[in-house]
Amino acid sequence: MPARTLPTFSRAQVESHSSVDSCYVTIGNNVYDVTDFIDDHPGGSSLVLEYAGKDIGDILKDPASHPHSEAAYEVLDDSLVGFVTEKGTPNGHVNGSAIADKDGLYVHPRTGMSCAEDLSKDTDVSLDYKKHKFLDLSKPLFPQIWFGGFSKDFYLDQVHRPRHYKGGDSAPLFGNFLEPLTKTAWWVVPSLWLPFVAYGLHKAAEGLPVLHVAGHWVFGVFLWTFIEYFLHRFLFHLDGYLPDNRVFITLHFLLHGIHHYLPMDKYRLVMPPTLLVVLATPFWKLSHAVFSHSWYAATAVFCGGIFGYICYDLTHYFLHHEDLPLWYKQLKKYHLQHHFLDYELGFGVTSKFWDKIFGTELTTSIQTK
Repeated sequence: MPARTLPTFSRAQVESHSSVDSCYVTIGNNVYDVTDFIDDHPGGSSLVLEYAGKDIGDILKDPASHPHSEAAYEVLDDSLVGFVTEKGTPNGHVNGSAIADKDGLYVHPRTGMSCAEDLSKDTDVSLDYKKHKFLDLSKPLFPQIWFGGFSKDFYLDQVHRPRHYKGGDSAPLFGNFLEPLTKTAWWVVPSLWLPFVAYGLHKAAEGLPVLHVAGHWVFGVFLWTFIEYFLHRFLFHLDGYLPDNRVFITLHFLLHGIHHYLPMDKYRLVMPPTLLVVLATPFWKLSHAVFSHSWYAATAVFCGGIFGYICYDLTHYFLHHEDLPLWYKQLKKYHLQHHFLDYELGFGVTSKFWDKIFGTELTTSIQTK
């Protein structure tokens, strides 16, 4: 578990540390403070200062310089002080600087991924923790988040770098009797809530004509599509407004961060019933406030919203885990790009409609698989 907060730096900040008094170097996005090593470098201090504020990944592997030993990398690991994020674009937007791999495919500068299939590649747990100093996937995640002392910038940078745990199994969250309560199978959603919707519509039909019930129900389904977008964008991705303390960072992780950190975890993908009850309560009150003239109409609208939620959660699950018809394949590609390309765009899950309306559609001309 990290004993200190590892901050993020802009490239300009790293480059400013280029003197004998403060010497930083980078390898990829990792920032190392090698000030204390300048005089001890076997090749002399001038060689270290030549690369001060710069990336040393290539020179470490350069045969002309001589490939460095594992011991050199261990020295660097002990000197890790933070990570690089481009100022103003911590997400590394897809319309930013593209990095092409040897096949000409775009590789995201933050996630290192070029396609949805990369989300399902198992993470080397030991190497990942050694490299990023964030979470050890072999240990319960909750205490690591709570006691980790992570800054908001570092946390957001790391939690949006997707990992994959042991073929899609669920990484330990609490590591105790609470563990089963953190998992929900996809079939629980329709099994639990469809009977509730059917009963609600039956009660609504006792006071309204069937066509009126159907009309209010359809309105409720449509209203859900906006709620889906609103919750995803302004609650689940409250990143920029997230207070920089462990209480809110932990809440963010439990609410949605863990899904971006482990997006292919099939048991932490649909909404747990208890959370739905919490979120559905204000929707129940809202529908009855707006349609205060008729309890039956308000109930039909509410049932439409719950049905919309059921469709959302099942769609979300199948986008991650199932082979789908052609139209859904495009939606699947769109949503998974939200995970590995740009988490600040593409908030629609069941459709792109509200993304188009509010200008948050995730569009890219880069080549991906």
